[in-house]
Amino acid sequence: MDSATAARTAPQEDRPRPQAKRRPRQKPSAWLAALLLAGVSALLGFRVADSDGVTPVPQLLAFLPWLLAPAIAALLLAALARWRVGLVWGVVALGGVAWFLEPYGKTDEPAGPAVAEIRVMASNVEYGRATEGLLKAVRKEKPDLLFVPECDYTCSDTLRDELPRSDYPYRTASEAGGAEGSVIVSKLPLKKASGLAGTLGMPGAVAELTSGHQIRVQLAHPMPPLPKQLSTWRTELAELRDYAAEGKRAKRSTIIAGDFNATQDHAAFRDILDTGGVRDAARLAGSARTPSWPADLMKPLGTQIDHVLATPDFAARDARFLDIGDTDHRTLVVDLTLHERKR
Repeated sequence: MDSATAARTAPQEDRPRPQAKRRPRQKPSAWLAALLLAGVSALLGFRVADSDGVTPVPQLLAFLPWLLAPAIAALLLAALARWRVGLVWGVVALGGVAWFLEPYGKTDEPAGPAVAEIRVMASNVEYGRATEGLLKAVRKEKPDLLFVPECDYTCSDTLRDELPRSDYPYRTASEAGGAEGSVIVSKLPLKKASGLAGTLGMPGAVAELTSGHQIRVQLAHPMPPLPKQLSTWRTELAELRDYAAEGKRAKRSTIIAGDFNATQDHAAFRDILDTGGVRDAARLAGSARTPSWPADLMKPLGTQIDHVLATPDFAARDARFLDIGDTDHRTLVVDLTLHERKR
């Protein structure tokens, strides 16, 4: 029997079986890249949808620029794993983060003639601990309007005693202990206003200029977006939005300043800018992404939650964030120029 015949008559089990092609196993670097990209994409999805979502989305959206790090890491891991889908996904995610790094809001200049120059300072002194540092900053910067969230009884008394009455004769305050106290101190005459109801103090007033112009001024300090306080955070930011919108309807000059506990990457904050007809002074002055919290992180780490917002009849320049010590916030100083409104 020749070899051909033997091959035909050999038992089935003795014949060599063709081996099935194995699918290449996904490398651990590809799985890690997918995990990172899924997280980045989820947060970008809420940003695209103009929504703050639920915990932990609002808390993470505050640090949206930081998404550059996991997006770049995922792109490198996808390249290491030679994962083509991951490479495309990584490029799209990285482009999305870069797109939203663009500062938000309009920057058109007022058309009317200048009426007055006003220097505004907003400083969260963290339960009054940074009062001494604030006093030094006030003496150096000489603001016309000073907004101080978290100014407790001792802080309020110290500002009253240490700031010369001749320089700062006017004030309005929500006198309270801890984070609930807030004070507005002014060189400009202040007429009392109701302010806004909130868990933390948010006093308001009307500043009067020698030119006869009046400016509505409001301290901002809504609750932070804590997991069990999201509804309060949204409600109090909405109160600030409605306050700004009221000024827009009445065509009244308005300044809102303080610790907003929100960034331009929060939909609730963008609603204030859009619906209320106010603009972010730091954005106008070219400092939209300068971090103000937490102050103990090196720049550019951190996020900007301290703002000065003003109606479009204000121009802004020279926005600076100062470290005054003993507080987790940086102090914002910005120079505003009030312009005559078009008739």
